[in-house]
Amino acid sequence: MLATLSVAVAAAFSGGGAAASSPHVLRVGTVNGVKGPYASIQAAVNDARPGDWVLVGPGDYHEQGVPGSEHQAGVLITTPGVHLRGMNRNTVVVDGTKPGSPQCDAAPSSQNLGLPDGSGGTLGRNGVEVWEADGVSVENLLVCNFLSGSGGGNGNQIWWNGGDGTGTINLHALRGDYITASSSYDYGTDPANHASSTVPMGQYGIFTSNEGGPGVIDHSYASNMGDSDYYIGACQDCNVDLNHAHAENSALGFSGTNAGGHLTIENGEWDRNKTGIAPNTLNNDDWPSPANGACPGGGGSCSVIRNNNVHDNNNPNTPGYGIAAAAPVGVGIILSGIRNYTVTGNTVTGNNGWGVVVNDYPDGETPSPKSKQPCAGGTDLSTPAQSMCYYQAVGNEVAANTFSNNASWNNPGNADIALAAQPSAPANGDCFHGNTDTSGTLSSDPPQIQTLLGMCGIPNQGYLGPSFAQLVCASPGALPLIPQCPQVPPVVNYPQGSVADTTILPIPYDQATMPDPCKDVPANPWCPSTTAVVGASAGDATPAASLPDTAGVVAAPASAGLLAAFATLGGVVVLRRRRGGAGR
Repeated sequence: MLATLSVAVAAAFSGGGAAASSPHVLRVGTVNGVKGPYASIQAAVNDARPGDWVLVGPGDYHEQGVPGSEHQAGVLITTPGVHLRGMNRNTVVVDGTKPGSPQCDAAPSSQNLGLPDGSGGTLGRNGVEVWEADGVSVENLLVCNFLSGSGGGNGNQIWWNGGDGTGTINLHALRGDYITASSSYDYGTDPANHASSTVPMGQYGIFTSNEGGPGVIDHSYASNMGDSDYYIGACQDCNVDLNHAHAENSALGFSGTNAGGHLTIENGEWDRNKTGIAPNTLNNDDWPSPANGACPGGGGSCSVIRNNNVHDNNNPNTPGYGIAAAAPVGVGIILSGIRNYTVTGNTVTGNNGWGVVVNDYPDGETPSPKSKQPCAGGTDLSTPAQSMCYYQAVGNEVAANTFSNNASWNNPGNADIALAAQPSAPANGDCFHGNTDTSGTLSSDPPQIQTLLGMCGIPNQGYLGPSFAQLVCASPGALPLIPQCPQVPPVVNYPQGSVADTTILPIPYDQATMPDPCKDVPANPWCPSTTAVVGASAGDATPAASLPDTAGVVAAPASAGLLAAFATLGGVVVLRRRRGGAGR
């Protein structure tokens, strides 16, 4: 699959998507003493035509986006086929803090929360946002400190947005390579936030939604997000390969709501999150549900989580927003209400609750009013008082993974592998085979899971054992009417954090940068000898006549229910994606 997808991506980008016949290079900043015509990334993007390159020299860019746009983005790209590339991943910084603030500054007074939302709050901002534009690449740069508004909206560092909340696919080819997304702002140290459940924070690191690919995100890092470091969702056939990702210190390392078809998550490292990798099915604005990894047209599973290093996801003190803040602590990989995913070849180590869990999911959200297919793929158990869509986890295969030192909290159900799902008939059941523990004994809930549920492709009896309720115990705050698990022997032990305990990892400025940032770029004063694309014209594009050469000048700002169903269903963990928010 990867080879096929790589060929498709290469074909889509060979001419820059909807490429111009003679692409130009628009240079921002200065490289080796050679000054480009632009001081602002947004100004260069505004002038770019399909197929053009926007090269950015080292610097701290406090971008302010497009005045008057409904998209609250530092850099907004709406032109297809534009290639945005920094000349050094660690020193080209798209910075969400206020103009004049130190680079990616953590101080509360430096944070830019965006425009007023009309109700006394703020809208928040996104970093680099690609809006319904095919063939756009974002490469070799760092984005930091784009925070959500007071209502929780926005706060996405890099976002390929194919129409958030529309239920349709409005963006296709995309590429991200050598990119870093993080935030230094520790809202837990800001006393103004301690009385509020909605505080500004980075919500998502690297984010795609409502896209159909082909797409590749490679050589990337994300951390310190309130929802997830990586998100790929709202795409029934995503056609994306997420390769060589590193996700740390977030509620979820990966979240993907209603994502399926061709989707690969591989060769990554996922550590120090509450939960490492968590694709999920939900009855929300990322419709239509469910998440189904079956190959379109048949032929088995095409959604694959493979060859990842998933370790030490036991952190209760990550940033956290809304229900994502109640992600289960101590889980390596969880398939929540998912169909036909494959989890194989991963090394899963030191996750103190569970290594891999497959579970049904009763979603108590009220569906988006825009959704034309509420509860698709689920069973509607709603009452007048409570929305409820029950999604079964069926047809998933967990095979040939290596486990070590998981489940050390020793709560009921904690294990290397667990199933928390009702009987699957007549649909195909979940299966587990070929998994090993380096100790020689694989732990599982139910016991001997590979003997009981080792045959793929047939209905099985399911299993609602200790893990079903324990996932709620590992999710502090998921069910407000049950503030803690019953303290009866054996005492349940899952660490719980608080706003004041939130930890923020330092932003890394030592990530591998692109070996040759001039690769494929037309010849220009920064890249006089390059492997230019065939047919490219030499030299720079010139900025619009009305745009002065203001290199080094910072631009001014643009302008100043689940509860009721729990007793019946037993309850499972809540994992959800938050809306982009007003003005998205």
